[in-house]
Amino acid sequence: MLKTIEEFGKHVAIAGFENVEIKDIEEFLGAVRREKPLNVEIQFFDAKLVATWQHMYFAVLNALTAFKNKKNISKSLAMEAMLYASAQHQIRKAMMLLGIKSNSSEIVVLIVGAELETVRLVLFMVSKYVNAQPTDTVLGLSKEKVAVIREIFGISDAELKTVMKKDGLEKALTDLIIERMALLAAQH
Repeated sequence: MLKTIEEFGKHVAIAGFENVEIKDIEEFLGAVRREKPLNVEIQFFDAKLVATWQHMYFAVLNALTAFKNKKNISKSLAMEAMLYASAQHQIRKAMMLLGIKSNSSEIVVLIVGAELETVRLVLFMVSKYVNAQPTDTVLGLSKEKVAVIREIFGISDAELKTVMKKDGLEKALTDLIIERMALLAAQH
């Protein structure tokens, strides 16, 4: 999924990968960061807590806004997106929740850059490193994934039912997570 955020002059790639085997996370992240261009931000997420591509899109949008308004918590846009995606103020908590781990077999990558072609090239590079083609399947919501996301983000039955009156489960859950991200932004 490639999106353009015109007001910030940025292009965003959000892609999922399944059947990923990363034996050494630090080595993997180091290799990717060494090869990526300097003007591109990249962040990896454990897909089991990602509620659709909109979850990632709004996380990066909030991160870009935080930097623009000088309200950012972290020094990098990639880490700021992680904070928003997890609705956490602490980097360590955010990474423990949404960061990739050695047993993460489904991952999501978020790539942000000013040049569309560069973002595409970095996505291709990531595909090479994880030895898989991007798939939107891992961005979807299964019953198991919904249960885990609700628990981690503290989404109650009442809250979900209220929002579901006008929308389906997937949209309602995503909207509630986006709301949590907005609350994080309001607390800055």
